[in-house]
Amino acid sequence: MALDGIYLYSLVEDLKKSIINSKIDKINQPEKDEIILTLRKDRQNIRLLISSSPKYPRIHITEESKPNPLQAPMFTMVLRKYLIGGKILGIEQIDCDRLIKICIESSDELGFNSIYYLIVEIMGRHSNISLVRERDNKIMECIKHVGSDINSFRTLYPGVTYNYPPVSPKLNPFKFQLKDFTEFISNNNLELNNLIFNKIFTGVSNTLSKNLYKDLISTYSEDEITTTILYNYFIKFIHQLNSNLQYNIYTKNGDFVEFYCMKLNSFAECVTLNFPNPNVLLDKFYKEKDKQERLKNRSINLQRLLHTNIDRCLKKAEKLDAMLAKCKTKEDYKIKGDLLTSFIYSINPNDSEITLHNFYSEDYEDITINLDPNKSPAENVQSYYKKYNKLKKSEEAAKEQLEKNSEELLYLNSVLINIQNADNYEEIEDIKNELITTEYIRKRKQNKNSKKSKTSKPLHFISSDGIDIYVGKNNIQNDYLSLKLASKNHLWLHTKNIPGSHVIICATDIPDSTLEEAASLAAYYSKAQNSTKVPVDYTLVKNLKKPSGAKPGMVIYHTNYTLYTDPKNYTDLNIRKE
Repeated sequence: MALDGIYLYSLVEDLKKSIINSKIDKINQPEKDEIILTLRKDRQNIRLLISSSPKYPRIHITEESKPNPLQAPMFTMVLRKYLIGGKILGIEQIDCDRLIKICIESSDELGFNSIYYLIVEIMGRHSNISLVRERDNKIMECIKHVGSDINSFRTLYPGVTYNYPPVSPKLNPFKFQLKDFTEFISNNNLELNNLIFNKIFTGVSNTLSKNLYKDLISTYSEDEITTTILYNYFIKFIHQLNSNLQYNIYTKNGDFVEFYCMKLNSFAECVTLNFPNPNVLLDKFYKEKDKQERLKNRSINLQRLLHTNIDRCLKKAEKLDAMLAKCKTKEDYKIKGDLLTSFIYSINPNDSEITLHNFYSEDYEDITINLDPNKSPAENVQSYYKKYNKLKKSEEAAKEQLEKNSEELLYLNSVLINIQNADNYEEIEDIKNELITTEYIRKRKQNKNSKKSKTSKPLHFISSDGIDIYVGKNNIQNDYLSLKLASKNHLWLHTKNIPGSHVIICATDIPDSTLEEAASLAAYYSKAQNSTKVPVDYTLVKNLKKPSGAKPGMVIYHTNYTLYTDPKNYTDLNIRKE
């Protein structure tokens, strides 16, 4: 993503208008690597989100409100001690790098004013947030402790002197001369290509460099481009930067691809979403990206457990299929046993084989049957019947096991889909409790003092005709919707032979538009979310039946109809979510 030094430059300039002279009212830490400062200015609250996430580090104003942990982490406690009630005096970007310093004036318990710096390092997996005291440059606390065993150049933990990250050898794009530019290219033997600006200047991402180069060669051929032309082109870009600021997100097939603070010609084929300022853009872009990443990390153990059990079921199915293939030969043993019984007096002791007429065949051809010379004729007959009966019983058991295995595989896939569709931590916790109930996870003793987690509710939508539609987010909710909430004459929908959510339309006289909307939701909240023309079964709730001992969410039904639809979310359907 193009959260580079140039974008941060425009972001810091925008933040100066919003947060300077504001007072810090609250400090929260909803995630282990993320804090939210609630600022008060002109009788309005401003939420400043600062994240040191290894994948999505950032700083911006946000409208999102996140739940806080029951017990505040140490970093939050230290920030509250030194910064609550403090005034933000300034914010600056260091050397056009991904390094931001917020200056805060705060009073201690004795009433003396002190200056603190909240230093935000936006550097991928090395991202960090540090509180530094100005008078002695000591670290009061940082959100990630970094010891000498991890980083030999600098350590980050309370009590040590704060050292800035290593200075980039590249040029500052806002402070350089033609002489510096020429010498840097010469000393580093740089060749002309689409990453030339990234290699020369700090704060210029690969995305921006490619875009600038593409624009440059549209005016000059590569043979014409000299160092002076490069210099003049980039100087012009910097001088016109403030007047050319455009905050765009580029999307493809509905997915966010890239964003930047100016128009990127290299994404001309994408759909462009415009935003009024860099904070609104970042809040929109990272809201879904970061949430899905955190939910994925929170549920990674559950997904690993499910994939392990799914692999086990698939291997079991292969073995059972192989057993059924072997059992198809059972009739051969019965035929040979019957033939030996019919011609038992033709068998001589110590014979190792016998050729008989096969009266089961239309052609009445001869068949050679192997015998054990150490067994009597009757014992040889019985050995063939035993093999037949053994394969017959194995076939019956294999079919029964294969049916149970298929049901388990369907259930595990449905739980996996529910995890992928989860929107918050409560839904992940509900799925975990479901797996405890079905004994895939061992139940642990709960601390008496711990608070019970909230149970999430099914999704509730209002169709374009004003009819209630409910969608289960896990199999416990699916059972609740189909077997308890719904009336017997309500309509039930589910993707045909595809793991997914139960959908209930709470009405008896249902318009076609509502039926189509509910079917699109059923397809969207299923394993076929990215497919087209998904088959969706629908029937009255009274036609549902839950077999005895079936896993949560498993029902059987009859007298159903099927329609084909494309998966759509409620926003695409223009229906209301309650």
